[in-house]
Parts: sequence; C-alpha cells; structure tokens
Amino acid sequence: MLGWALTFLVVALIAAVLGFTTIAGAAIGVAKILFFVFLVLFVVSLVMSLVRGRGTSL
Repeated sequence: MLGWALTFLVVALIAAVLGFTTIAGAAIGVAKILFFVFLVLFVVSLVMSLVRGRGTSL
C-alpha cells in the first residue's frame, strides 16, 4: 500500500510539473488517503503484535 501511495505521489509531481493541476490535485489526494490508511494499518499491526507477545512454544 505504501508503494501505491508513492506511485500516486510521483504521478502528482509529474502532472504538476507538466501543468495538469487537476490531475495533480486528484493524485495527491489519493496518495494522502493511501498513506494514512497504511499508517493506521501499521499501527494496528504493531499494537496487535505487542499485545499478543511472542508466546512460549517449547
């Protein structure tokens, strides 16, 4: 998901350089949404892994 966010960020930067402001605005909006979704899922995963612990399997 982080890869997709970076891809949309690059698309937005290229569109902005070429003057396509509408496309750049839409792409940066999608990139922001994907980045925050990635961040939330990462934090949830981190908390779940800390709560579960490693377990003791002998």
